[in-house]
Amino acid sequence: QVQLVESGGDLVQPGGSLKLSCTGSLINFRDYNMGWYRQSPGGQRELVASIPSVGAVMYTESVRGRFTISRDNAKNTVFLQMNNLKPADTAVYFCHATHASEGYLNYWGQGTRVTVSS
Repeated sequence: QVQLVESGGDLVQPGGSLKLSCTGSLINFRDYNMGWYRQSPGGQRELVASIPSVGAVMYTESVRGRFTISRDNAKNTVFLQMNNLKPADTAVYFCHATHASEGYLNYWGQGTRVTVSS
């Protein structure tokens, strides 16, 4: 059974930094487009950043310049470095994987909570 396991969520003060990690038990991890989503209390799940199997990364406007997504295919892991965190970044962050050519192969992690508060 495929699993995506996120870690790194925590309580942090405004202006602080966190680095989220997501490790997947995926065969051929490099063939998956990876994304980080977040869902705030009462809000909808939104795409924060994505890094494809091949191609350019993408960020939603509100995090551009503060967040960096990266991946280590040898370790089946995708990262989200979050700097200059704001209270509006408070949410549960989810990792998502979609196979680059077989879109029906897509998976979600269980989420990791990020709270930005003084």
